[in-house]
Amino acid sequence: MNKVVVMGVAGSGKSVLAEQLARHLGCPMVEGDDFHLAGSQDKMRAGIPLDDADREPWLDRLGALLAIGSGDLVLACSALKRKYRERLRSHVPGLRFVYIEIDVQTAARRVAARTAHLFPTSLVTSQFAALESPVGEEGVFEVSALQDTEVQVGAVAYWLAGDAPTPALPRKGREQRQGV
Repeated sequence: MNKVVVMGVAGSGKSVLAEQLARHLGCPMVEGDDFHLAGSQDKMRAGIPLDDADREPWLDRLGALLAIGSGDLVLACSALKRKYRERLRSHVPGLRFVYIEIDVQTAARRVAARTAHLFPTSLVTSQFAALESPVGEEGVFEVSALQDTEVQVGAVAYWLAGDAPTPALPRKGREQRQGV
């Protein structure tokens, strides 16, 4: 059974990777943003960052969704802080996370290019401020947002099948993350 959360900041490509991974695994995909409370959606549209209290009921809704059934499921969810990931894990022991690593400039550019999305570009920096990297946590696999989605899906599928080590990030991704 594969219960997988594709996580990262806004603009990292969570929804695209989650959709393609679910297609590859032949299972449902859940878009986490669809389960935010109405008040949280209003805050985001107004450019107000969500706080922990806004996210707690959302994470519990998502955790309950993940826990239903015994089949595979892929969830697209930011899961920015370790305590958010732990809250999801409390619903599904052994839950796995795919972390999409991206730099702030690329994320902001991608978010700015979206149309009809509730998340404004002004909130991208708040996502990076809240992000606690999951690298090193058990059950986490890192991919670069700079890789093609097909490459990401192949690497994640290989990891899910055999717990392969994390592949090296492309040089450009490493330089941007380190501020070079």
